[in-house]
Amino acid sequence: MGDRPGHMHRKIWEWAFITQALKERGMLQEGQLGLGFAVGTEPLTAIFAAHGASIIATDLFTEEAQAKGWVDSTQHANGFEAINQRNLCDEKELRRLVEFKFADMNNISEELHGKFDFLWSSCAFEHLGSIEHGKQFVYNAMHCLKPGGIAVHTTEFNMSSNDDTVDTGATVLFRKRDIEEIITTLQSQGHQIEMDWDEGDGYADGHVDMAPYIQDTHLRLQIEKYVVTSIGLIVQKAA
Repeated sequence: MGDRPGHMHRKIWEWAFITQALKERGMLQEGQLGLGFAVGTEPLTAIFAAHGASIIATDLFTEEAQAKGWVDSTQHANGFEAINQRNLCDEKELRRLVEFKFADMNNISEELHGKFDFLWSSCAFEHLGSIEHGKQFVYNAMHCLKPGGIAVHTTEFNMSSNDDTVDTGATVLFRKRDIEEIITTLQSQGHQIEMDWDEGDGYADGHVDMAPYIQDTHLRLQIEKYVVTSIGLIVQKAA
């Protein structure tokens, strides 16, 4: 990932989780077409292109991203330099294999339906305004995959409560019951989903970072009164 040694940050975990899930399923190779949502400045597009996969990388319209504060926080993708800041892919290959599009995750264009071998989002669907909007994105994104295609998502997970949470606003926190509802709905549509609820028991798993979140150990953090971490979903579309 091109990160510094000893930096146990949950973003690194998310990127590694998504990359490993796709690599294990044969997605990261020439001839495969992937779709990234809200790619921001994350390195995944460059990593996947370096493996030979073709990528459609999407993000908010720039004006909308500015209104939400993403441009100011450097989390919005605006060109090849943004996604290859860590120099993980040859520049010529990156430009050959990657195409940018604007996309609204709350209103996915039918132009993207049925075209992709895989898709991903990294801690993005908790920023869609509500828990319900996040759920609907996960369901609607499945339309973009070919039969048997793979979707991998990470999001914010509320470890403190299965009842109280932040369910509307700029960042929402998904409870276990919300994730279970997503799983049940996807399975009812014929999709296959793998889930691992193991919370880990190592030293880093027991450490909770506090605002302003500058510690190297940052797998769990405090948001308002909740302990939060990242959780991942791996979904295979019905054949």
